[in-house]
Amino acid sequence: MLNAAFALLAIAVLFGSLLALAYLREGAAPPPWPFGALHGLIALGGLALLTLTLRGPPRGIAQGTGSFAIVAAVLLALAALAGIAQLALRLRGRRLPGSLIGAHATLAVGGFIVLLVYVLG
Repeated sequence: MLNAAFALLAIAVLFGSLLALAYLREGAAPPPWPFGALHGLIALGGLALLTLTLRGPPRGIAQGTGSFAIVAAVLLALAALAGIAQLALRLRGRRLPGSLIGAHATLAVGGFIVLLVYVLG
């Protein structure tokens, strides 16, 4: 189940990177909000699987990475909250502030990297 969570989150990171590039291009119209919502649903599915994985036996204790999955889940949950804020702004027809996009991306990529270390450890 951990590998499935990682795969879903990897897809979400790639899709989110494409969305950020499309959104931040100068003079281009932002991508339609359903694309962002799809990105969020994929990421939430990965986060749900990761949360279910946390209920299983601990791993990585000998390498010192035993708590990395919890840290990754917290970072990804915070990224999800920032993503929900982005969706709310888009549904109101507002342009997203770059700082909100940056905070969301930083939390998500940070959580993904911590999860990557946990999966490979």
